[in-house]
Amino acid sequence: MYAVIETGGKQLRVEVGQEIFVEKLEVEAGAEYTFDKVLMIGGDKVKVGKPYVKNAAVKASVVKHGRSPKIIVFKYESKKHYHKKNGHRQPYTKLSITSIDVE
Repeated sequence: MYAVIETGGKQLRVEVGQEIFVEKLEVEAGAEYTFDKVLMIGGDKVKVGKPYVKNAAVKASVVKHGRSPKIIVFKYESKKHYHKKNGHRQPYTKLSITSIDVE
């Protein structure tokens, strides 16, 4: 059984036991988090929401918080003596999917 959830402006296909990285959530490590924006449930019988599946939830436990590797953003215009260098590290939350509930 799998589910498609919406979080952080993105859609993810998840299964029980899978570990995923999502945009940082304001939940402490070791706690449980519930996704109620379930777009689709798949498996033996497929349920598609309009836009969300009613009475469906995906539960996950928070493994850790962290920051992704640095990305260099370099802006440059030739012959204009313009260059600008910036770095960015995106914060994330690592989750482990524990259950997919459908009523």
